[in-house]
Formats: sequence, C-alpha cells, structure tokens
Amino acid sequence: MTSSPTSDPAVDFLADGPADAAVLIVLAHGAGAPMDSPFMAVIAEGLAAAGHRVLRFEFPYMARRRATGVKAPPDRQDKLLASWRAALDQAPPHPRRFIAGKSMGGRMATLLAADAEGPAIDGVICLGYPFHAPGKPTQTRTAHLSAIACPTLILQGERDPMGNRAMVEALGLRPPLQLAWLPDGNHDFTPRKAAGVSAADNLAAALAHIDGFIARG
Repeated sequence: MTSSPTSDPAVDFLADGPADAAVLIVLAHGAGAPMDSPFMAVIAEGLAAAGHRVLRFEFPYMARRRATGVKAPPDRQDKLLASWRAALDQAPPHPRRFIAGKSMGGRMATLLAADAEGPAIDGVICLGYPFHAPGKPTQTRTAHLSAIACPTLILQGERDPMGNRAMVEALGLRPPLQLAWLPDGNHDFTPRKAAGVSAADNLAAALAHIDGFIARG
C-alpha cells in the first residue's frame, strides 16, 4: 500500500486507503517524529490494508521543521487543538469518522473528544497515551478522560515510561475507555529482545486491536 499526498489550502494530508472506505481515520503524530515516520507509516498503511481511509497531518511546528530543518518544541495546546479542528473541518465527510494519534497527538484527540462542543466523531484511538511526563508519574494527564462519551481505545506498551501497566491499571479507567496492552512494549511498542515477541508482532497486534475496536463500534 503506497501513500499519496493530497493538498488543502490550510492542511496538507498524507492519504492511505480507498477514498470510498466506510471508515475515515484522521491520524496525528507525536511530539518528536513527523507524520511519515516509520511508526506512523506502519500504522497508516496497515489500517489502509484493512480497508480504511487514513489521513495523516502535521501540526504547524512539525511542518515548519520539515520546511526549514530546524527543530522546535511543540506548539501550545490551544494551537495544537486548533490544528486538529482544522484537519477535521477539511477532511472529506465519511459515514464513520475516528480520530487517532501517537502520544501527544492522541492526547490532543482525547481533549477534543472530551469537549462537549467538540466535533462529531465515532471514536478515539490513542497509540501510546502519555499518562504523565517521563519521570513524573504523579503529574498525570487524565482529568479530562472521564468526560469522554465516545468509545476510546488506548493502546499501551506494558513498559511505557509515560504510563506502564501497573501505573495505568491503578487509575481504574472505566468505559467507554478501553485499554489494550502490547507485551513488554515501550512507548513505541518495542519489546526487549528476551520478551518472546518482536516489535513487528506488537505493531501487528496493535493494528488488530484497532480493527476490532472499529468493528465493534
């Protein structure tokens, strides 16, 4: 499955999958890597191979990095959320629409979903949710999660430094939030060599979890 760029006056999408798919997934990157990173490509192309339409986009700071080669920190939360809204406004209509994101991109997606006046969506998919900043487990980013009304899938590596299994399970998250664990995975789902599973295994499992989540939706 190959990716093809599409253009919009404000948002540049990277599109995968059939344009007439019943499901559209708008997918945002994390804080440190762009929309065409290897992780993002595997997820987008895997979902496209399952018959879904996937549109990736970049936040403004990452687009500037691509244009100038100069690294910069992520934009403020309000600007990130505005970018998410612009992407949804400019994505073509679909019968079913999900929002998804890696790490920071997923956290912004949950903030949109928690907004009672936010966009209409059928579900949220988080790829490695940053429950807290690295090394700061007491400073959680979970207060808004209880306000989410739509089905929400959080895919998390068991060793994720921003929320490992023991820490996250102690939070007692409830439906419509759903957790799926990737064995021995870190923040990008990569396990240790002795784990008995590979990074490819965990990515394939993540894609299967997402496909099942959409089918149940």
